[in-house]
Amino acid sequence: MNSLYRTMFFVPGNAPGKIAKAEIYGADALIYDLEDAVSVNEKDAARDLVCSFLSTYRPDCRIGIRINGQDTPYYEEDVRAMVPLKPDFLRLPKSETAENVQALDALITEVEQANKIPVGAVKIACSIETALGVYNAYQIAKASPRVFAIGLGAEDFRTDMRMARSEDAEEILFARNQISLCAHAAKVIPMDYVNSNFKDPEGFRKDVAFGKMLGFTCKSVIHPTQIGLVHEVYTPTDKEIEHAKKVVAVYEEAMANASGVIALDGKMIDMPIVTRAKDVLAYAKAAGKEI
Repeated sequence: MNSLYRTMFFVPGNAPGKIAKAEIYGADALIYDLEDAVSVNEKDAARDLVCSFLSTYRPDCRIGIRINGQDTPYYEEDVRAMVPLKPDFLRLPKSETAENVQALDALITEVEQANKIPVGAVKIACSIETALGVYNAYQIAKASPRVFAIGLGAEDFRTDMRMARSEDAEEILFARNQISLCAHAAKVIPMDYVNSNFKDPEGFRKDVAFGKMLGFTCKSVIHPTQIGLVHEVYTPTDKEIEHAKKVVAVYEEAMANASGVIALDGKMIDMPIVTRAKDVLAYAKAAGKEI
């Protein structure tokens, strides 16, 4: 298992076949979905199915559960049933305020203590799906030490904002920027939104690349074919790796010679460039590339 969170693959909690084979597609994290993918009449059955599966088998990747929202009658039972399974995280939909996160934190703590699980073991990923949530993104990200990621629920956000959906998602650009900015400010993972058009791989690739340019390091996906495309876009190319190695080498040579001037190919090299180069190499190594 690598250390990256490039892809979070949603798996319907009421689909035994999809639950059983989801691991084979190579996502960095699986999110068993008890919320949007499950109809009201199947909520209890989906919860029981996920419990049964994870009680007997643990996929070789990170495991998350998207629980139902705090405004539903299923929320508390979801938390009480899922936390004893020791998932890596719960994904909280409709995160609007720090108080939403803190209420979940308190309930998780109660269940952890009751089941003799170390307090803090189960993390929280926050889905921000309303105008209020986008406005409060930084406070949400900092609301609890359990929060390790925040991301945009684009369809619900569009609905809340009375927005029409466009092919290039221009209407959600501000929200994506805000969430990426707040995630980096809070030192948590910025999760890019779900692009549901899996029949347009080239358009999806462009969307992922644009999200990467905005600072996102993780993409939520709903179709197996999207996973490899995300990994390909996020993983540094051989050219990027070679350039990063040269930057680091020039920097280390300058430090060894106590030189105050660092340059590569006629361009000055400063610390932000060196830091980014080291990040590229660390990310490539974590993704399994030879350095």
